[in-house]
Amino acid sequence: MSYSVGQVSAFAGVTVRTLHHYDKAGLLSPSGRSHAGYRLYSDADLARLQQILFYRELGFSLDEIAAIFEDPQANALKYLRARQRQLSEEIARLRRLAEVAERAIEVQQTGVSLTPRERFEVFGEITFDLSYATEAEAKWAHSPGQRESMARAAAHTKEDWRQLMGEAGAWRAELLAAFDEGEPSDGERAMDLAEEHRLHISRWFTSCPPDMHRRIADDFVADPRAFALVVPPSQQRPGLAAYLCRAVHANAARHTGSRTESEES
Repeated sequence: MSYSVGQVSAFAGVTVRTLHHYDKAGLLSPSGRSHAGYRLYSDADLARLQQILFYRELGFSLDEIAAIFEDPQANALKYLRARQRQLSEEIARLRRLAEVAERAIEVQQTGVSLTPRERFEVFGEITFDLSYATEAEAKWAHSPGQRESMARAAAHTKEDWRQLMGEAGAWRAELLAAFDEGEPSDGERAMDLAEEHRLHISRWFTSCPPDMHRRIADDFVADPRAFALVVPPSQQRPGLAAYLCRAVHANAARHTGSRTESEES
């Protein structure tokens, strides 16, 4: 039997435009023409269309499908195995996102209990990025420090947050001054500022030994959302996150007796 473009479009659930595109791409050219010159598709054409739609559903590009059709025995298995790996990675990613979403609900339920106006009054430019918070929560879900930090943050009163942010603002002004004045990141002034930051975390959130402080500082360089919790974007300078990270590492080495990466190199 032969089928018109409209009939095939209805059978397959694809648009006429898509069928024309497949024809132009050389993937599916109709086997015949009517007396009036209209495209006519055979049963074999429909079977080929079914294969195209199968591969498209799996995420293959038209070029990949064309390569498979050129040599099905040589190419199909290779492409299917590669796509299987990609799908497995995507499934793993979606599972992580589902976990992050679950953590987001927990953060919302146990987070800072301030009204939006109070948050603005207390935090000012410092914004608490929910996506970063939930990813951090998922990453450190099994850490006692993370659980303690969340619990203590949830218990802070509005006055607690005012005092906390006041301390953080004064510290931030000192950090910016040290950076702008060219103080070395491994000098006494910068290391003392790093130590103040570590004690601030311990005082308000959770015990922060030097090794943990190093990991926190590494996040400042790796993720702008983390550094924005310390220095709002309007006050940031190029290289400031790396400067603070180096100061934290130098301070940690000072306390533990270990050597910094710069000393080792």
